[in-house]
Amino acid sequence: MTNPTRPRRQDRRAFLKAGTATVAAVLAGSALPAGAACKTASAPSCRALPNNPRTQDAMPTRNLGKTGYKVGIFSLGGQAALEQPDNADVAVPIISRALDLGVNYCDTSSIYGGPMRWSERYYGEVMKTRRGEAFLATKTKERTREGSLRMIDESLKLLQTDHVDLWQLHDIGTMTDVDQIFAKGGAIEALAEMQQQGVVRYLGVTGHYRPDALIEAIHRHPFDTILMALNAADPWHFSFEDKLLPLAVENQMGIVGMKIPGRGRILSSYTPPPLDVQKHMWEGMVIATQPGTLTMKEAMGYTLTRPVSTIIIGCDNIPQLEENVRIASAFTPFTAQQMSDLAARAQVVSKPSLFFRFYDRD
Repeated sequence: MTNPTRPRRQDRRAFLKAGTATVAAVLAGSALPAGAACKTASAPSCRALPNNPRTQDAMPTRNLGKTGYKVGIFSLGGQAALEQPDNADVAVPIISRALDLGVNYCDTSSIYGGPMRWSERYYGEVMKTRRGEAFLATKTKERTREGSLRMIDESLKLLQTDHVDLWQLHDIGTMTDVDQIFAKGGAIEALAEMQQQGVVRYLGVTGHYRPDALIEAIHRHPFDTILMALNAADPWHFSFEDKLLPLAVENQMGIVGMKIPGRGRILSSYTPPPLDVQKHMWEGMVIATQPGTLTMKEAMGYTLTRPVSTIIIGCDNIPQLEENVRIASAFTPFTAQQMSDLAARAQVVSKPSLFFRFYDRD
């Protein structure tokens, strides 16, 4: 366990203390030309990158790493209302409203919403008419080439598009995951093949469990992006800020933060559900026994002060979405002291807020 007020190494202290300077230098500076992944001129993904004309006026933007895409600092996650079954009347308006508000990055996955893949279905209802306004990211949880190729074929159908801007390896948590992905016939072959054909523009990795496997994956392939769990409780258990985040910055990756409120558990507005309900939410989940300690503004601001490109948050309703956009629009980086104070306040609820790091992967 690390003490957020006294980092273990001077280089880590300097990196994390940089705050505003790091964000400005790394994320607002020059990057590789947009569309650098194009291999065939006729491929769908060689078209111009998406453009939501409302984004620049809605919130600050940052480079999505070496892709060069200017992404709003708040992006829409594909869970919460967007993964609930038969929820189109709620989910589809959230997606449409997000675009109206200037959100220009949308996250989903082939496993959100179970076998019916509700999240991709709901996005498809909007993408069929507004595809050009959103950088669209989806994922494969499959570890083999063939399994992943099946996933992307179905993703394209459900998303009602002929290409996605980012295809990611979902939930890399252990070295077994990495070895399977990079073995002969592994999923990395499918990602490379689809990028070569222009079906996907960029490739990424995602994870929320432990940092070591993600670090190894980055060493094995020059991924364009990483989606990582990063909230104010991070310094207390299996920290991603310690080694993984600096490595991603060094590699000019687009860095997308997730699990910002820890499914609400880090927030002072959170009311823990009954114990029997919590036990059925996720096998092995750490039980929450008290409300969190931060406001949504503090939770979002903590991660946005780190050198991330954007953060994704799933929303249950339009008022939540609008609040998150308002917070993003008014964001200014926290000072080093404020960041240390937020991490210290999060300690008491750190395990519930990082529940995804405390279950048996084997």
